[in-house]
Amino acid sequence: MPSQYMANGVVRTITAATATLTDFEAGGLVVVNRAAGCTITLPDATGSGYRYLVTTIADQTGDLVIQAPDASNVMQGVAMTDMTGVVFATADTTDTITLNGTTSGGLKGARVELIDVAADTWHVFVVSEASGTEITPFSAAVS
Repeated sequence: MPSQYMANGVVRTITAATATLTDFEAGGLVVVNRAAGCTITLPDATGSGYRYLVTTIADQTGDLVIQAPDASNVMQGVAMTDMTGVVFATADTTDTITLNGTTSGGLKGARVELIDVAADTWHVFVVSEASGTEITPFSAAVS
């Protein structure tokens, strides 16, 4: 069961190049304060219902990557990367979200919601401003 989070709802501020989320962060806000890029690894999806909300407070100049812990875990959901209504859907093998600071999103204020809905299955919802010709932030990159 997740721990109680701080009064302001922020349970973790990430400033390092890598981070692994734990049950402690479930239910609270995870703030990425690292423009140079960061790779965040999710825990194994078990169907716990735990929800992780990740947001950025700096425009990304490097890739913000949110990935499953292994290739058995997949992501199902959509990304809205521009206010014009551009929507991208996950593929059956999606296990990684990459916000590159431009075409796939990642500008400050980006929001990624991840919910552990079943064994090896994450529901994802991404909202982020993007620039240029938008591309999907979803891929199958975990080996």
